[in-house]
Order: sequence, then structure tokens, then C-alpha cells
Amino acid sequence: MPISYKPIDPSTADYVPIGPADLNNGERRIVEIDGNPIAVFNIGGALYAIADVCSHDDGPVAEGDLHDHEIECPRHGAHFDVRNGKVLSFPAIVDIPAYPVRVQDGEILIGLPPAE
Repeated sequence: MPISYKPIDPSTADYVPIGPADLNNGERRIVEIDGNPIAVFNIGGALYAIADVCSHDDGPVAEGDLHDHEIECPRHGAHFDVRNGKVLSFPAIVDIPAYPVRVQDGEILIGLPPAE
């Protein structure tokens, strides 16, 4: 896990389809893209995506409890904002990657850094 990551510019991202846009409010979907687990959340009708990895110990974070826009890591209790990957509480001190999300033709698309 990198110490920091570069936010992805939605206007230059390479978008990858991950399935139908059928997530209801409060639901999540965990997918793997190029070996990287990513979690997509529907919060109040808006879709957000973060890396499914806690920056504290590299464990999965998306299986934790979701409170509004805040996910609690099920292993050690670190909190992250699913809207932007920002760390909100210890023991984590490093943000996690967040990805732009859009819906096109009934499918959820996750924006990845553009290929170099």
C-alpha cells in the first residue's frame, strides 16, 4: 500500500464497467479490477468507490459497518470516508484510494488512472 496516492482526475480516467447499476441505497458491491479489490457504495442515491484495503494493516475495509458516509474497518476500527477515501480515525493514519464513479447505459463504471 502506498504511503500516499494521487487522486484520479475523472476527466482523464479510464472507465471500467463492473456490472449493472442496481445497488439500492445503503448497499455495496465489492469487485476486483486488475487484482485490486474495490468497493462501490450507494449512499443516498450517489455512488462512491474506494479501495477495499485498510491503510492500517492491508485488511479488507468494505465489510465493515457503514454509518452514513463513514465505513468502519471490521478488524481494528479505523474509519474512512467512502466519498473520498480520507482517514477519519486511528489506528489508520493514511488515506485510501478513491475512484470516480459514473453510470452509463445502466452500468456502473469505475474510473482508473489512465494507462501511460
